[in-house]
Amino acid sequence: FVATLAAALVGSLIGLVSGYFQGWIDSGLMRGVDTLMAFPYMLLALAIVAAFGPGLLNTLFAIALVNVPFFTITVRGATISLVKREFILAARLGGASHFDVLSRELLPNILPFIVVTISTTAGWMILETAGLSFLGLGAQPPTADLGLMLGEGRKLLFTAPHVSTLPGLVILILVISLNLLGDGVRDVL
Repeated sequence: FVATLAAALVGSLIGLVSGYFQGWIDSGLMRGVDTLMAFPYMLLALAIVAAFGPGLLNTLFAIALVNVPFFTITVRGATISLVKREFILAARLGGASHFDVLSRELLPNILPFIVVTISTTAGWMILETAGLSFLGLGAQPPTADLGLMLGEGRKLLFTAPHVSTLPGLVILILVISLNLLGDGVRDVL
């Protein structure tokens, strides 16, 4: 969840600024996002963790970084659809600064998009973190991690199948629950 919130914060900020200012600022920021998206996100996360070394913090950093583009694109699209609306033009004509327009006019209207993206992306990020831990690049013993438990239980699959089955079921239930929560939040908002 920390990685999800970090990706949401950074990606939403980039998307908000990019969609609001447009022009060369939008082009520059979106080229950086396009560069991140040019690589398969799991492969990029593997490369980042391999470069910085295995560990939970490095895994969270890598997962957050590779998911920033999803938030950026969502928020940028919503911002572009609102920038030419009358209430934004009225705020600009009323003398509001760029920061005021971004924080008081755009952000409250874009917040539902951010919340829905957080709730639907959290499940994927749990799967990504568990996958890196399963490969031995995430959390290291004695830290408890579902992917690490799943990886260590793989050795005992034939003698004690519950050791790997239970963490797998917890991951499954957690991800499905978060996806259903995301669908519910989307329907409400």
